[in-house]
Amino acid sequence: MKHLVLLALLLSTTAVQAAPIESFGEFIRNFETKALAAGVSKATYRAATKGLTADPKVPDLVEKQPEFTTPVWDYMDKRITADRIKRGQAAMAANKALFERVGIATGVDPAILGAIWGMETDYGAVLSSKSLIRPVVRSLATLVWQRRGRLAGDEADLIGALKLIEMNRMAPEALLGSWAGAIGHLQVNPSNVVSHGSDGDGDGVIDLHGSLPDALATSAKFLLDLGYEAGLDWGFEVKVPPGFDYLLADRETLRPIAFFAARGIERVKGRTFATLDTPVFLYAPAGANGPKFLMTRNYLVLKGYNFSDSYAMSVAHLADRLKGGGPYVTNWPRSTRFPDLAQRLAIQKALVGLGLLDGAVDGRLGPKSQAAYARFQARSGEVADGFITLEAYDELVSAPK
Repeated sequence: MKHLVLLALLLSTTAVQAAPIESFGEFIRNFETKALAAGVSKATYRAATKGLTADPKVPDLVEKQPEFTTPVWDYMDKRITADRIKRGQAAMAANKALFERVGIATGVDPAILGAIWGMETDYGAVLSSKSLIRPVVRSLATLVWQRRGRLAGDEADLIGALKLIEMNRMAPEALLGSWAGAIGHLQVNPSNVVSHGSDGDGDGVIDLHGSLPDALATSAKFLLDLGYEAGLDWGFEVKVPPGFDYLLADRETLRPIAFFAARGIERVKGRTFATLDTPVFLYAPAGANGPKFLMTRNYLVLKGYNFSDSYAMSVAHLADRLKGGGPYVTNWPRSTRFPDLAQRLAIQKALVGLGLLDGAVDGRLGPKSQAAYARFQARSGEVADGFITLEAYDELVSAPK
């Protein structure tokens, strides 16, 4: 059941960002009722919000999230570099006993934790940056006031931040994190710290910013609570034979590896599968001409940590590289041209008009839009890989309704 709930969450559609409905001062006054009803004391709320102003940089940062605006290969190229791999291996070696202890205690692959650490804060290097790390309450209050697409989540995180201040008896300005409110070495949102926080160093305080043991223990518990399965890889790069039906690349339906092996799918470099029973789905993030993967439930767990496929792919691949693995065998189709925002909206509207897409028209071409486009490709006698390019825009806007 836990996996089904997670899968449903990951397949949901993000709403379009809204706008403030009141002044920031009015919002602070009005939100007090909600915070107190959630268990925050009046004294904590008023101390944390006294004299608070909105952070003017936050709205622009929301609009520029690279996970949703950058081709997956560009996103990964910037984050998985030879230098980052080398420094990550050194950082994990320097904390070898700690990573081993957390891995043994939780069953979570230490390399996955190391990769998240590298992706989120460059192995802790950015935690001292005043331009990147700022008071969490101000950031989250600004986000809630702005009413971006994940309003309920932002409200929960603001309340979570206030609870952490109260639990740890700390000054509000001492709770630091990213512009989106994520805290510590592995950047966990406050509501998740409240739910999954673990005291990894045994000092009685959960401090994800100042304690790497606390940060690793908390993220490991978070992954476990999302459904992480110990001993299960995130997935495998594979070769797909010509003529394969890409409509079977459906993350809503996990099938045993044997199902895909019977249809000619093999691991790259002549590697073999340890078992054919593992439930997986086929994922072709760049279509039939790019790298392709059989993904396990643990890949979906990484998406529970951060919804972006580019992020989850990066964590998974960086983990492999930290363990000494090499780059993907298949090259990315780097010459691909992509639609701009107006064209992405037009693509979704066309898919809705064709009866192939049932969801928000928000310009984010996620799994639902890709599956809808795959159905259009199948209708048109094309390889139905669901890879949406600029050519897809030309095709769809001229398609008869």
